[in-house]
Amino acid sequence: MEKFFIIIMALTSISALTFIIERGLALRWSRVIPRSVETALEACRTGHDRPMLRRVCEQNPSPFSRLLLVAEQNLDQPREDNESALQNRARHEVVQLERGLVFLEIVVGIAPLLGLVGTIYGMMTLFGGLGRTGLSDNTVLAAGIAIILQFTMMGLLIAIPSLIAWSYYSKKVENLAVEMEILCVEFLRRQYRDQSRK
Repeated sequence: MEKFFIIIMALTSISALTFIIERGLALRWSRVIPRSVETALEACRTGHDRPMLRRVCEQNPSPFSRLLLVAEQNLDQPREDNESALQNRARHEVVQLERGLVFLEIVVGIAPLLGLVGTIYGMMTLFGGLGRTGLSDNTVLAAGIAIILQFTMMGLLIAIPSLIAWSYYSKKVENLAVEMEILCVEFLRRQYRDQSRK
């Protein structure tokens, strides 16, 4: 039974570590908002610059590139309709950025509970051993306490890094979403201002 709990906690730990690494790579700033796309956006001042921006976005696929392509493709629509389409796409992109964070949140809650289950199992083993041997055998007492502490520690060692990663990545997704929103709104403002001048 003890090995069963250890295997479950090891699998939980490996799964959490996998998601931590995967989200760390996926949420890199340069991968979500590529510098080349940001540079092309800064250079895109009028409608004549839009083909260049479209080309750069297509060459550098990313959440930000996809948002700019939606905004650029809908510039013939009224601004309110374009902003609505952009918001819908932005929600989809943010959901994709948050993918995997739900699992980390579950691990944060479940790892201490798995540790608690292991602790209870350790106490059952301890009292069962004491019932057979009495208090005269200190090895049974020491073995039971070791199991209790081992499972408690394993639960915390899984939950704490998962909580740190989940909090960090959640805040990073929020920051990325705000940055993309600011850049897209600025792009729309420039383009619609240029259209109104014409």
